[in-house]
Amino acid sequence: MSIELRHLRAFLAIAEEGSMTRAAVRLHLTQPAVSRALAALEKQLGTKLVDRSTHHLALTGEGRVFRDKAAAAVAAFDEALDPNRLRHWPLRLGHAWSALGPYTTPLLRRWELEQPRTPLELLRIDDRTAGLARGAVDAAVLRGQVDTPGLVTELLFMEPRVAAVTSDGPLAARDELTLADLASGPVLINLVSGITTIDLWPEDGRPVSTVTVTNTDDWLTAIAAGRGAGVSVASTAKMHPHPGVAYRPLPDAPPVPVLLAHRVGPGHPALPALRELVRELTRDA
Repeated sequence: MSIELRHLRAFLAIAEEGSMTRAAVRLHLTQPAVSRALAALEKQLGTKLVDRSTHHLALTGEGRVFRDKAAAAVAAFDEALDPNRLRHWPLRLGHAWSALGPYTTPLLRRWELEQPRTPLELLRIDDRTAGLARGAVDAAVLRGQVDTPGLVTELLFMEPRVAAVTSDGPLAARDELTLADLASGPVLINLVSGITTIDLWPEDGRPVSTVTVTNTDDWLTAIAAGRGAGVSVASTAKMHPHPGVAYRPLPDAPPVPVLLAHRVGPGHPALPALRELVRELTRDA
């Protein structure tokens, strides 16, 4: 047999849903049909992609590697058959939460003037590579070091960190904060797209506890509700203002590298123009 698009779609649905039943509902198929598609794909590849030994399905190491390749292949197929993209092929720029910070609006305005035939789509995608590894975008603005295979990154600038605290709490009364100030209470950790981990604190001064979330919206909501404090970058304060959250400088935390990333290969024909414009806008940062 040969691998067909339906096999890839079935595998991706299983990977994202973590359940044969939910994957079948999503694809409007029966559960046995989804199981057969996965089995055929695994037989063709000669390896197990999904671990079925636990109550909740999980990807094997090979499955995690293949997921990104399969997602990129499906995205490329769907894009090739989209009639709107044949007329105006947009350049999709992903980001996880703060885009290009203060340079976001200048980028969008300059691009519209200089590249009117190529729309620039700014897409927020809550994962570590902002959709780049799975083919959902053509390029991405990423923060923190990224070691995902197959990506090319370029350092644009270093961005200072800030603390995010409950606006009516005692820490909000301070002009600036330290990591030690935050460690005295729970700290919010975004497991999916965030860059803050307990390793940011010294071993003898780590937070008393952590609260995990999976996206920026839940992170903000939890801080506003007083469940803990968070650490982010300066542009988050401008991109995500919240009445229940106060942002304060965090001078003893190291700054964060802001990167422009794309996949290895020629990519979108307007990608060189994007790289050049972003470099120009951030040159003096």
